[in-house]
Amino acid sequence: MPILDVRNIEKHFGETRVLKDISFSLEQGQALAIIGSSGSGKTTLLRCLNFLERPDRGVISVKGSVIFDAEDPATQQESEVRRKRLHFGLVFQSFNLFPQYTALRNVTLAKELLARERPEFKARKKEILEEIEQEGRELLKKMGLEDRAGHYPNQLSGGQQQRVAIARALALQPDILCFDEPTSALDPELTGEVLKVIRTLAEQKTTMIIVTHEMAFARDVADQLIFMDGGVIVEQGEPHQVINHPREERTRQFLSRYLQE
Repeated sequence: MPILDVRNIEKHFGETRVLKDISFSLEQGQALAIIGSSGSGKTTLLRCLNFLERPDRGVISVKGSVIFDAEDPATQQESEVRRKRLHFGLVFQSFNLFPQYTALRNVTLAKELLARERPEFKARKKEILEEIEQEGRELLKKMGLEDRAGHYPNQLSGGQQQRVAIARALALQPDILCFDEPTSALDPELTGEVLKVIRTLAEQKTTMIIVTHEMAFARDVADQLIFMDGGVIVEQGEPHQVINHPREERTRQFLSRYLQE
């Protein structure tokens, strides 16, 4: 059974149909890379999975349970959106860190806010907060940032900020970690340090969806590759097959343009 099953997702903005009958599945421990030109629907798809946008049609299931069905109002209650978002960690193009908080606080804040809703929080407040802080420090260490825990975002490089954002996404232990062009806001010399972290996560069998323009990285790291164009999945399969031997003309044209850039 796949950890994620997406069936017939569509999304409209006014008269424009941005996603058209999107279907795919993802197994536990796999990395899925999504490529395509700007405006192809990649980011909108991630936003639909994370319920920052609501699909107009289709079904999303996680671990065999339907968490969204466009034809079932019971799966669309606003009170359930935050809980459903916990299935997906999302790392944005821009780092979106809170400038007034340290790196450590950025990582731990969401988990602390959730912990405060637990019935035992008042009785175990000190213990719970210490546990959350220690977990945050461990995540920063995993990102190579253990000595930056007390630094504020403006004291960090772009690559360091993005690694803090990855640690923040991991803090809530999502079923699927999603990246939306995680290196697009970085200078070329900082791109490698972020890709190295994502590569390590893939080696550790973290389940991931990565929207990326880093073609070599997608080819070498992902288990599956999807090429999107005009809001549809044009081609999907193993990365080496799609990149080296594309079946569809639109895929060939995109790869040809990309390689010429």
